[in-house]
Amino acid sequence: MKRLLFVWLFITQALLVQTAAADEAPSTAAAIPTVEQDFVKAINQFSKAQILAQFGEPPKSDDVKVKGSGKVVASIWLYHFINTAADGSYYETTELDFIDDKVVMVAFLKNDGSEGPEASQQYEVPIR
Repeated sequence: MKRLLFVWLFITQALLVQTAAADEAPSTAAAIPTVEQDFVKAINQFSKAQILAQFGEPPKSDDVKVKGSGKVVASIWLYHFINTAADGSYYETTELDFIDDKVVMVAFLKNDGSEGPEASQQYEVPIR
């Protein structure tokens, strides 16, 4: 009887440990922060595919291609109302400048992106 009780406790404990471990497993798809400074610090850790998965296709994008081969070496993507300033207000436009697959420059604009960089806050993203 003691052995049966021991086996039952052992199996129960093993099942509970597996359930707890599954609940604590980190998510493989980390969310991109949207608050201005956190966004700037984290964005270069994400690929284009991960950015597309969270924010979708950008409303406007431009590609820089190598003449002759047509290979895309840089891109500029514009998103609208995805980032907030420290006071909680939204930037109308966020510009992401890519080289290959990584963001190298971020600009937060207080316009729709067609007026130029006069009303923007730009950051160079630290390379890791």
